[in-house]
Amino acid sequence: MRSTFVDSPTSPGLRWAGLALAPDPRARDAMAAFRPFFPEAIWTDRSDDAAAWLLAEDAPEVAAPRIIRVGPGPWPWARFGARIGRAALLAAEQASAGPVLALALGGGECPADFLDAMREARVAGPAGLPDPGPAGLGVAPGQAVLVLDPCDPTCAEAVSTMWDHAVATAAGRPVLAIRRGAGAATLPGALGPFAAWTLIEAATEWHLVQDDGLAIIAAAAGVTIRAHAPLAAFADPAEPPFARFARLLAATRFADPFRAVPCNAAEALPIMAAWQRAAGENRRIAVACGMAFWKRARIGAALASETGPPAFLRDPGGAVTEARRQGGAIAVWATREPRGLRAAAAEAGIEILTVEDGFLRSAGLGAGFLPGGSIALDARGVAYDPATPSDLEVILAEHDFSPAMLARAARLRAALVGRGVTKYNLVGNAAPPEVVPGRQRVLVPGQVEDDASVRLGAMAGPRKNLDLLRAARAAEPHAFILYRSHPDVAAGYRAGHVLPAAALKFADAVQEGAAMPDLLDWADAVHTITSLTGFEALLRGKRVVCHGMPFYAGWGLTEDRQVLPRRVRRLSLDALVAGALIAYPRCIDPVTELPCPPEVLVDRLTQPAVWKAGRAAVLRRWQGRLMGALARRGWLR
Repeated sequence: MRSTFVDSPTSPGLRWAGLALAPDPRARDAMAAFRPFFPEAIWTDRSDDAAAWLLAEDAPEVAAPRIIRVGPGPWPWARFGARIGRAALLAAEQASAGPVLALALGGGECPADFLDAMREARVAGPAGLPDPGPAGLGVAPGQAVLVLDPCDPTCAEAVSTMWDHAVATAAGRPVLAIRRGAGAATLPGALGPFAAWTLIEAATEWHLVQDDGLAIIAAAAGVTIRAHAPLAAFADPAEPPFARFARLLAATRFADPFRAVPCNAAEALPIMAAWQRAAGENRRIAVACGMAFWKRARIGAALASETGPPAFLRDPGGAVTEARRQGGAIAVWATREPRGLRAAAAEAGIEILTVEDGFLRSAGLGAGFLPGGSIALDARGVAYDPATPSDLEVILAEHDFSPAMLARAARLRAALVGRGVTKYNLVGNAAPPEVVPGRQRVLVPGQVEDDASVRLGAMAGPRKNLDLLRAARAAEPHAFILYRSHPDVAAGYRAGHVLPAAALKFADAVQEGAAMPDLLDWADAVHTITSLTGFEALLRGKRVVCHGMPFYAGWGLTEDRQVLPRRVRRLSLDALVAGALIAYPRCIDPVTELPCPPEVLVDRLTQPAVWKAGRAAVLRRWQGRLMGALARRGWLR
């Protein structure tokens, strides 16, 4: 195949015009994931002189006319059970096996702030490795001399010599041996492996005997690279580190695996960040406990590591035993924690992570057995219980939200409002009521009265929907008050039904048929105990009165009838969104079942067809219809 090279549309450094790609026949199914990276290619089943073969980086040498080798380079490819996430790859044409990195590096430019964005997102190197920062290595930032052990017995002598040189020239600085390979360490006492940014932030120098793509990123971040063997990436020692990093970026192809289209580096970054975070958290989890049967497939996908999903166990003793055997944590559903589990885990020194639904959930009801699109794993507590600070509360109270994060939150908020996305995204068939112009319009969303968020978050305020209506009327005597029953209650799944006659003693209208985005657009204010509707109203700039203490109260954005003294920080709306929807939850794409950024989940929430419930949902709907009919007749509360 002889053709004139022209620039690739995704990366100026990779130039293959009229490229015909025939995936390696031994891995043809896996190669489908690489198609979005090669938009200029013609994919073919032929593997003759008219086509190049696309091979993985570690594939053996084969007799083929042309070979395009691909690999992760210094970018995270994440494995979640059988699913592999790829958003970036290095690709190079070569005639024989060898490192992709040395051949792929080309010329180009990159955004000056992209390295800082990578640092904030903790994106670089293999996904899921521990990332404790310099303190986790017992050193001050930028002080350590790191000797990178490739764990390759063929270069053991060179590694030993490198160690001796590093110790002799350390000038009093701490010298640490760090494992950078999958084999056995050749240096006694080698630590790790650790995530790339921990190694970068801890180090003043890296010592290497083999090419390591991360060294390009480390050098750009200010680490001095000491090569004890020829390194292809550092063939020109006079080349400025940031120019080398620019060449790395130019030689990288990026693609969005959720939309199966090429993308640029900035668009791929939040995808890789979601994988880095999820892979790290999942590696800690050995056992899942208290998960309803209909949630297990989605939870298993969400919590899977490279070795597969965690074990699902019910018995506290068995869960603790298995977690101790694997040296991992137990993830437990917040409202289904088996009695005695926490005490047994504490005695055994096993960490407990509480699992709950995230604030962007699904296109349909969870109570109708529809798996969710986001979860929250919390090591401190749970977001709806104000008795103790949750991980979310700590994020909101302490995190320094960067301008880039706040700008992203603003874009996410605009997308949520513009596309009418809420927690359940139910379709409505009625319009909000007409109100005399100038009269205040107040929405009172009903809640599930026995829900944990009400039981724990109501504190000293109303706990019943009728009491909430009474309090709203007392606070807004001249307003038009509209009561909206909670969808789970209206569907007959949960407790909290209020008979219309009782509701109309305090409300001007009762309505269940309008879509929540329409009601939020209609309302001037929302009165709630702890409902997520209050948060959704804040996104739209509405006045929100909280009679309980939900996660979004106490930060200066709501009118609070209860006080939580420890919440003293004043947050902007975008900071609240950044913490609650970006930093805290784990989003899962319902199509690929890969961890995804919240922006992808927003897209999916506008696609009802991708939200598929199992067989149990059919029986659940019939149960709901029966219970709902009984409640409407006043026979159930």
